[in-house]
Amino acid sequence: MRVIAGTARSLPLKTPAGMETRPTTDRIKETLFNIIQAHIPGCVFIDMYSGSGGIGIEALSRGAKKAYFIDNSPKAAACIEQNLTFTKLKDRAIVLKQDALAAVGNIYESEADIIFLDPPYGGGHERQLLSLLSNRKYVTENTMIIVETSLDTDFSWLEECGLFLEREKRYKTNRHLFLKKA
Repeated sequence: MRVIAGTARSLPLKTPAGMETRPTTDRIKETLFNIIQAHIPGCVFIDMYSGSGGIGIEALSRGAKKAYFIDNSPKAAACIEQNLTFTKLKDRAIVLKQDALAAVGNIYESEADIIFLDPPYGGGHERQLLSLLSNRKYVTENTMIIVETSLDTDFSWLEECGLFLEREKRYKTNRHLFLKKA
């Protein structure tokens, strides 16, 4: 795994040992950032369930003003810190070593531009987290929420959370949902 573009281009990233995380492949990451690139420069980016921090680091490398990295695994948090130091992007990063649901209340921004969620597949975390996020002041009608999820996860309940599906990008084994506040 590596940084694809920007100031840290081609630098390799470490991943946490074990099977607790599923790093987004370079190909899928590149497709994602091709879709959102126009929104990255100067943005506040939130990477929830960060794992290695690869998505948030890519955003910082491409010009995000600030990125939050949220993961409750000590291995993942240590890996994120190492990757931020190695890529020299630590000065624009905030690492919250806690559960994503708790972290929602520990983000103090007037507006988050992009929120990326990659919760464990099949864990059912999406509904509760999206419901909490939709009620935060930093999530506005301009905020783009991106959920990486399995192909078969049901999101028919989005409207109940005050969100709508703006776009969907499907891959062989997973998909990205691009959500906005209704």
